[in-house]
Amino acid sequence: MISPSSIDQVFEASRVEEVIGDFVQLKKSGSNFKGLSPFSDERSPSFMVSPVKQIWKDFSSGKGGNVVAFLMEHEHFTYPEAIKYLAKKYNIEIEETEQTDEQKEKQDERESLYLVSEFANAYFQKILHKTDQGKSIGLSYFKERGFTEDTIKKFDLGYSLNEWQAFTDEALKQGYKLEFLEKTGLTIVKYDKRFYRFKGRVMFPIKSMSGRVLGFGGRILILDKKAAKYMNSPESIIYHKSNVLYGIYHAKQSIAKEDNCYLVEGYTDVIQFHQTGIKNVVSSSGTALTSEQIRLINRLTKNITVLFDGDAAGMRASLRGIDLILEQGMNVRVCTFPEGEDPDSFAKQNTLEELTVYLEENAKDFIQFKASVLFEESKNDPIKKADTVRDIVNSISKIPDRIKKEIYIQECARIMDISEDVLFSTLAQINKKEFQDANTEYKTEKKAFDVIKNKQPVEKVDIQYVLERKIIEVLLLYGNKTEDFEDLILKENDKGNLVLEPVINTAKVFEKIFLDLQEDEMEFTNPKFKTLYYTIIDTLNQNPEFQLKTFINTVDADMANEITTILMEDERYTLDDWERMQIFPKEKKHSVAQLVSETILSLRCFLIDQKVKEFQQKTVANKAEINKSILEEVKDYSGLKMLLSRKLNRAL
Repeated sequence: MISPSSIDQVFEASRVEEVIGDFVQLKKSGSNFKGLSPFSDERSPSFMVSPVKQIWKDFSSGKGGNVVAFLMEHEHFTYPEAIKYLAKKYNIEIEETEQTDEQKEKQDERESLYLVSEFANAYFQKILHKTDQGKSIGLSYFKERGFTEDTIKKFDLGYSLNEWQAFTDEALKQGYKLEFLEKTGLTIVKYDKRFYRFKGRVMFPIKSMSGRVLGFGGRILILDKKAAKYMNSPESIIYHKSNVLYGIYHAKQSIAKEDNCYLVEGYTDVIQFHQTGIKNVVSSSGTALTSEQIRLINRLTKNITVLFDGDAAGMRASLRGIDLILEQGMNVRVCTFPEGEDPDSFAKQNTLEELTVYLEENAKDFIQFKASVLFEESKNDPIKKADTVRDIVNSISKIPDRIKKEIYIQECARIMDISEDVLFSTLAQINKKEFQDANTEYKTEKKAFDVIKNKQPVEKVDIQYVLERKIIEVLLLYGNKTEDFEDLILKENDKGNLVLEPVINTAKVFEKIFLDLQEDEMEFTNPKFKTLYYTIIDTLNQNPEFQLKTFINTVDADMANEITTILMEDERYTLDDWERMQIFPKEKKHSVAQLVSETILSLRCFLIDQKVKEFQQKTVANKAEINKSILEEVKDYSGLKMLLSRKLNRAL
């Protein structure tokens, strides 16, 4: 268990914008940061981070919370693991008591697989550096590739003994269960026999964006025609090949900083580039590029440069992945190396300056590249040329941005020596077919939606819900502040008319709100808000040094999520949006006292409206029993509403 003082230190040091910035490309938006949701597929950013409040909110998925909640959601950490990750990031030494055997057994399956993978990673490094076989075979291989000792250690490169049982025996000896060795794919179990999957291979650990070991890639060094040259861990509950990019852990900050990501094919390409000095590089690990991998990059940058070796057949096969990148609305450039060279060998033979210059001078826009490659093959064959043109236009059709589409059509026409009209016509045909398909799907969905829509009444804006939420927000942000409030006392003047007389009182914000709601006997109608309201009031009453950052760390996950939703709501709507809903919250630039008073007054006005409606319904239902007292009450409430509205500077 981690000591409470260590947890407090971690929360005190952690900055939510710094931690999330390691996983999501954030851009300044006023006093906050905004980015694409890491939890859903979206093109318009709805993910908000508040440095002032130290919280985040993802409006597309509804998730939100503090820095620990993000790590638990995004990286599937347990609470202790999230704290340890932050402690490591901010160089905080944590106090921890030893876990009992019973607590170890309670680790769920996912965590057990992570533990096994971490053990294997350490084991392979130990074999590489500490054994004769590891040094003579594994370490020699890496050094022949030109990797320095620092690079080998940075990427946790290792070696697996050329023995069927060695790893499994050692893992079992250390207390790791065979069940989890099998589920990670490290050990293959057949009846009563155990085989080690990566026997006799140099090992490349595959890590998540936060640095957790998910699986391994292994390259065989011995001559064996029956064995695959490269082998990856099989799919497991922690390792999904389509969701992972090799090198993302080491590249994430550089990708965001450089606003570009180099995409290569192999492990050694990534490592050699990194060693040369270009760190914003990742690999799809020899598998076909997937939408999930592209979205991973899209969180950090909108720009991808795909690096191909001189193998023409390989280039043609990889061109298919470019369409997937375009569909995500990203900018794609392509760079090829001289024949016989690949990113690994070229980086090894050139300095950082030479490599940088080469990439800048030879990276082409994807249309220029695709047209030049395909046109070279089809220039003497009219039928092939027509297919090539159609292929390129099909790629252009994937781009969401209409202006970019038009520019690419013009560029394609120039390169292919064909009229723009023909290309625009072809694009229109492709778009028409896509539109027809989408329209058919839309009509099918609309029929189903109309059935539901006809059954359900249109939901109106719940004004009381919004105002109750606003009161919670004010309490969270300003609850322990002392302000001068202008209270309004209802009096009868000399002429017998009701007037509101202002009186200045000094009080804490939470005391003012509590007393006003008590005086008017106003109760929260939303159960979540009601619970939250009394929790906040109780905390503020007991702790004059109330801090939002500390408070949000003490409540449960549901309440923390509700708090982040409330506090980030202002970032979601503009003032015009509120006024369209006939809700008039005070802008934050005005004093806290005004904000409190006018929110309470708005709630009073709303409740008066409700009261008047009740009287009107009674009047309609009991026409014969209309009496003077009811009419007088309606008149009094209407008069009070008018006075309050004047105070709010609002026309009735």
